[in-house]
Amino acid sequence: MTPTPPEPVRVAIVEDQPLFRSMLDRTLGETDGLRVVASVGTVSEAMAALRPGAVDVALLDIDLPDGNGISLGVTLRRRMPELGILLLSAHDAMDLLLDLPTDVAAGWSYLSKNSSTSEDLLVAAVRAAAIGQTVLDPALLDRVTPRAGSDVARLTHRQYEVLRLLAAGLSNAGIGERLGIAEKSVQNHVNALYATLGIDADPTRNPRVSAALRLLEETGPAV
Repeated sequence: MTPTPPEPVRVAIVEDQPLFRSMLDRTLGETDGLRVVASVGTVSEAMAALRPGAVDVALLDIDLPDGNGISLGVTLRRRMPELGILLLSAHDAMDLLLDLPTDVAAGWSYLSKNSSTSEDLLVAAVRAAAIGQTVLDPALLDRVTPRAGSDVARLTHRQYEVLRLLAAGLSNAGIGERLGIAEKSVQNHVNALYATLGIDADPTRNPRVSAALRLLEETGPAV
C-alpha cells in the first residue's frame, strides 16, 4: 500500500506591499509541502481570512496600514494556540520578541525582509514555525555580542557558535555540517550550554526556544 503523503503546511501571508507579498506567495506556493491558504495586506483582512483549524503558520509584516503584526500575532495566537508565527520587518527589531505576553511568547520567529528573499532560509523558517520552533535572523545574529556578565558571555567560543546556529533554526545535524564536527559533539555542546544557561528539561517548554530567547535577551549590538 502506498503511504499517504503528509498534509502540507498551510501558510497565511499578511504583507501590505503587493510586490513583496506576491514574491512570498510565489516562493512558498511553489515549495513542496507548503500551501498558501491566504494572502492579504491588512489586519482587518487577516482577521477575516485566518480561521482556527485552517492555517498552520502566519507570516506577519510588523508594519501594517491598520495596525501592527505583533498585536495581530498575539490575537491570532490566543485564538489558535498552535499557530506558528513568523514576523517580517524592514528593521532590526528582534528584541520585540522579548516583550510578548507570556501566555503567547513561545515559538515566534523573526526574519528581516532582506533575509526573507533567501528562499532556503524563508522555507526553513516556515517549516520550523510549523512545529513550534523559534528561528532568529542569522544575519542579525552576526551583528550582536554577549553582554558583559551575562550567562551567554560565560559560554565557550564553540558553545556560542552552536547557540547562534541553534537560534537560527539549524538542526544538530545542520550545525555539525556547518562547523565540521560530529552530530554527537554538537549534542554535547548543546547540553553544556543548556547547563550554563540554566535551561532544564521542563516538558512544558521547548529548550531550543528558551535558548534562542536567552541569546536574544543577553546580547547587544557588536561594538
